[in-house]
Amino acid sequence: MLIPVIMSGGAGTRLWPVSRRAHPKPFMRLADNETLMEKTLDRAIEVTGSSVVLTVTSRDYYFLTRDEYKKSHKADISHEYILEPFGRNTAPAIALAALRLQSEYGGETKMLVMPADHLITDQEAFKLAVKAAESIADDGQLVTFGIQPTHAETGFGYLLHGEPLKQDNSYKLAAFVEKPDRETAEKYLESGKYRWNSGMFLFRVNDILQALASHAPDVYNSALEVWSAIDPESELTELPVEEFSRCPSISIDYAVMEEAENCAMVSGDFGWSDIGSWKAIRELYESDATGNRIRGKGIMIDSTDCFVQSDEGRVVAAIGVHNLVIIDTGDAVLVSDTEHAQEVKQVVSQLNLQDHETAIFHKTVHRPWGSFTVLEDASDCKVKRLVVKPGQILSLQRHQRRSEHWTVVDGVAKVRVGDKEFLLKANQSTYIPVNTMHRLENPGEKDVQLIEVQTGDYFGEDDIERFEDVYGRS
Repeated sequence: MLIPVIMSGGAGTRLWPVSRRAHPKPFMRLADNETLMEKTLDRAIEVTGSSVVLTVTSRDYYFLTRDEYKKSHKADISHEYILEPFGRNTAPAIALAALRLQSEYGGETKMLVMPADHLITDQEAFKLAVKAAESIADDGQLVTFGIQPTHAETGFGYLLHGEPLKQDNSYKLAAFVEKPDRETAEKYLESGKYRWNSGMFLFRVNDILQALASHAPDVYNSALEVWSAIDPESELTELPVEEFSRCPSISIDYAVMEEAENCAMVSGDFGWSDIGSWKAIRELYESDATGNRIRGKGIMIDSTDCFVQSDEGRVVAAIGVHNLVIIDTGDAVLVSDTEHAQEVKQVVSQLNLQDHETAIFHKTVHRPWGSFTVLEDASDCKVKRLVVKPGQILSLQRHQRRSEHWTVVDGVAKVRVGDKEFLLKANQSTYIPVNTMHRLENPGEKDVQLIEVQTGDYFGEDDIERFEDVYGRS
């Protein structure tokens, strides 16, 4: 049995301002309007034929992930989750995924570890690579996937292949190599012996647990401690904070793959990309005769080889510029030379130092019950447009420093203000005074849309005191 394990996390730094901490790269929409998360799920099901998918992700991303998975037309898939309270790199995540699969499906089960934010365009070629990796894993090998390099890339780690194995394009793994400088990367490319490290793996559950116990006992023992503190029968395996905080933060590469002798590599050329920069995103779009690629509304005058993305419907005009990346999200604009686009994470670092919301949130923020979009954020008021999905309910809450006005635009909302409960239809409104218990619910079968006007002296999300919450946030 081969079960895909999708790893979804990250802080959303390299593709800011579209990718942000609360809405990272796996949830970005690409040129075909699909997210990387959607594509990864479809690929996982297709290449493994499994009816079970295990996803390891942050507790904060669970509802976003669930909603993305609901878009899949494969309704017979059983989705299982491991929810981390914070990131601890890939070794603890893989260890806990292996323990989960061992307890539920047995130690001979094979796991295909796939990051949620990678793109693979040749699925049939990838399927063949996975089949070869399965055969190698049956012999007790820990298999990783190496990508045939097309240029001297300094942004990836490399794999050095050893002697060939009997399966096509398969080798013993001789070494992992860190990201090289330009000169070294060119030597790797010329030698023909190196592959890009894809970050994907395939191994039997018992084999990876044994390797962890041998080569990274601190990771293995701390994972056992975490596992003993949770309910293994729960569909949503939420990792306990105290025990999980004691797990070392280390990658599976360092913890196991660089140390174990039973490691192998399947080499492939299946249109893989980690979509790790705006330069990589740019390549997904067709260019015009002047090399410009535009998503949204752009006007280019005497400009060449630029990538423009405007998701808010605003017109971006560029005059006399070349080789630029221009990204407009409505609340932030990025302008960068294409060759310096990797440095955008320095912008995110500066925003974090300033405690700026644009490092974390978009104007539209997704919640388990739907979403809200900030229309105005001033010192004396904040205006939002809320969309509440059918059957969803916000927490029973109150605020100490703001009052709120709700006006329904579409749908029928069930509202509680204090001890009173009533329905609000389109064009009707209500007022929620400061320090008053209130709740909003959508009892209907279509979205409820409403305008919320907040007034007071503070409008932060931390001025929410929750008393009841069906999503476990109280």
